[in-house]
Amino acid sequence: MLSLAKPVAETVARHLVATGQLIDEDPAEALAHALAARRLAARISAVREAVGLAAYHAGEWQTAIAELRTYHRMSGLQSHLAVLADCERALGRPERAIDLFRGADQDALDPAMAIELLIVAAGARGDLGQKDAAVAMLQVRELTADQVQPWTARLRYAYADALLAAGRREEAREWFARAAEADPEAETDAAERLLELDGVVLEGDEEEGDEVTADEDAAGAEASEPVRAEGENTRAGAVEPGRDTGAVDSTGAADEAGRTDEDAADDDAAEDDAAEDDVADEDAGRVGEPESARNDRASDTNGPEAVVEAGPAGTESKASEEAPEADRR
Repeated sequence: MLSLAKPVAETVARHLVATGQLIDEDPAEALAHALAARRLAARISAVREAVGLAAYHAGEWQTAIAELRTYHRMSGLQSHLAVLADCERALGRPERAIDLFRGADQDALDPAMAIELLIVAAGARGDLGQKDAAVAMLQVRELTADQVQPWTARLRYAYADALLAAGRREEAREWFARAAEADPEAETDAAERLLELDGVVLEGDEEEGDEVTADEDAAGAEASEPVRAEGENTRAGAVEPGRDTGAVDSTGAADEAGRTDEDAADDDAAEDDAAEDDVADEDAGRVGEPESARNDRASDTNGPEAVVEAGPAGTESKASEEAPEADRR
């Protein structure tokens, strides 16, 4: 990017960095950044490479082919033949994928790139229904090498898959196991494929979670039964706030009966107090009444027995105070 002005070069660099960061997590956004860089620097081979790889991850097969071919032409390298072949397969053109494999300079290719191109070409054979040919293509010396390479697991996995497609189940199982041994980082699903061949069905995390939840619900329902029974006993005992609920079960009815009698007595006392208050209020209304009027009223109420000598003005005799109480009884 030495041919670009510094501000433009910095912008292009930022777009390329964003492309590299997003290409696995958000391929569409990565492609958008790569295209933005291409608008500013279309003659930079690294920019065209970034566009091609981002388009491949985003499933834009035709764009990926055009950009990566341009990159190969501009750079003089053949570093993405496997990606080009895979795009041809995705477009339903397996013959072109095989042609790319045949026309490649194997000696000029990096060993990892050569193995990737071989795997894609064998897959293209399988696409054409040539299953035995696919198995034969993958029988290379790297397949049985003792030293494990970064691409060993993928090669063994592809060979096991080709064997399984050809109906050679037992051999496929053996090579899935060997692929799993060479794949400690679990970059392939060789271990899961091996379990499937052995008839082991792995339950999903969600199903396991549902089962645990169901068991917990059942346990919770059983544990809640005694609590509900105790709650019902507490309500039957009508425990007042502040009482100890531990002694309610057997004595709840007796406590209820005792409290009923006490409450009735309290009610009678309250009625007597209210009546006395009424009398007091009535007497208070008579203060200042003429003495003759009070004597006349006393004689009208209870007859001669209740008539007594009046006290000082503004007061009543004890008999006149007791007369309303006698009436009430």
